[in-house]
Amino acid sequence: MIKLTPSQITVDAAAANGLPRRSISGVAVTYDEVATVSDGTQVRVMQGALPVDGRKPRLYMQHDSTQIVGQVVERVDTPQGMMFTAKISATRLGDEALVLASDGVIDAVSVGINPTKFSYDEDGVMIIEAADWTELSLVSVGAFAGAVITQVAASIPQEVPQIELNEVIPTQEKIMIESVETPVEVAAAAVEKLWAQPAREFKMPTPAEYMVAMHAGGDTFANVNAAYRAAVKKQQSALQAAAGDILTTDTPGLLPVPVLGPLFQDLNFIRPVVSAFGARAMPNTPSKTFTRPTITTHTSAATQTEGAAVSATTMVIAANTVTKTTVAGQVTITQQDMDFTDPASMNLILNDLAGEYLIKTDDVAADALVAGKTASGSTWTFDQDNPATLIDALYDAAREITEDSNYFPTHLCVSPNVWEKLGRQLDGSNRPVLGYVTDGIMGQNSIGKTTGLAYTKMNVLGLELVVDNNFATDTMLVVYAPGFEIYEAQQGILSVPAPSTLARVFSYYGYFATFVAKSSFIQGIVIA
Repeated sequence: MIKLTPSQITVDAAAANGLPRRSISGVAVTYDEVATVSDGTQVRVMQGALPVDGRKPRLYMQHDSTQIVGQVVERVDTPQGMMFTAKISATRLGDEALVLASDGVIDAVSVGINPTKFSYDEDGVMIIEAADWTELSLVSVGAFAGAVITQVAASIPQEVPQIELNEVIPTQEKIMIESVETPVEVAAAAVEKLWAQPAREFKMPTPAEYMVAMHAGGDTFANVNAAYRAAVKKQQSALQAAAGDILTTDTPGLLPVPVLGPLFQDLNFIRPVVSAFGARAMPNTPSKTFTRPTITTHTSAATQTEGAAVSATTMVIAANTVTKTTVAGQVTITQQDMDFTDPASMNLILNDLAGEYLIKTDDVAADALVAGKTASGSTWTFDQDNPATLIDALYDAAREITEDSNYFPTHLCVSPNVWEKLGRQLDGSNRPVLGYVTDGIMGQNSIGKTTGLAYTKMNVLGLELVVDNNFATDTMLVVYAPGFEIYEAQQGILSVPAPSTLARVFSYYGYFATFVAKSSFIQGIVIA
């Protein structure tokens, strides 16, 4: 007789902690947390982005669709994150997943989603507002630190009677054997039943495997090529977009030929004016305009002669109308390009579409800033060896702002050619007046400081320098920042099919508005 000791864990145990039998629960994703996903993209999921009804997400091991272990049966949206409960299937792989979760070996989860509505912030983080939730995976380390397993209803102690070798083991219960007191040879007929295993799909071939198969030709290459296309089709997400009306002839470098290294980026998607002055949230009004009040006449105070009337002035407030501007870009991409192109490459095109939106909105802001200026009457007569007229012009413009408001300027906004003139100012010994080290050349006093040729560290008489190529040549503005306001509501991506051409149209758009609260806070300097 073989004596079997009772197992301390059975994956067929009854429910624990009020959870369904054979289940786990926890946090699928935390909101407002920046995480880096598998392709390197930084994302932030907003509350309400994931659905709580509809098709139930499958539960995988390590995002491998061939290792399915169950499905998510309950989803609860909270301000902190998406809570879940998942039912584990009664398979060998499901048993292993429950044991690993019970032991705490696997204590994290990771969502698999296809974003359907999203945008990018100024740091390049994808802000996801809506997405299709396709799967949830048990993982050793998750992208979101707060995405963890909190409870496992999979194990309770259970007594198991001694069993003789010739006794039939009940088929209703699968017993996990922890130890066997006497080693024996087990006949083939007593071997544990085989569990059905899902068919293993052919994985994405490496570049080397692809080239070897191409050289071999015949059925070998046909099979590898079919595996490649199946893997691409399976992995592609909703993030498929392009810039311009793109055909396969426009993107030969993105078709199935191994490409090493990232795509060369020849345009920096920055917004100097928007970044310097900041973008406020667009008022959520159901109209194309909104009202921004300003004071046109203040109240007054004066010395009073006994018995005489007190100074009295009625405050006048203007109701200024601000119009929302729509800034958008559109692209059409053929179905062939989507089928034959790496989804990661499609992301590059999508990022370019979003980047062009950033550049255009900054152009709108730069134009509005220039249009709202007041001529200070100051002129900078450029002389490389004498900064005297530069200092005169800056102080004259600052005086204009201060006399009108008691405020002092905060920013100096210039075109690239004016920034060059600033950097070329030399003293009598041909040393840069705007020092290129911490405190000026050789410890000499300077009216500004910078690091190398980066304008972002340069200041002129304490003013924050803003260099923007959206300004026309010879633009120079001395600005008190609160006098200029920017409003923005980025809406992200929209896409619609175009069946007649077997394509899909993508648009990236947002609403943008500017407001000059006080034109005397923007003083223009003439360059001579």
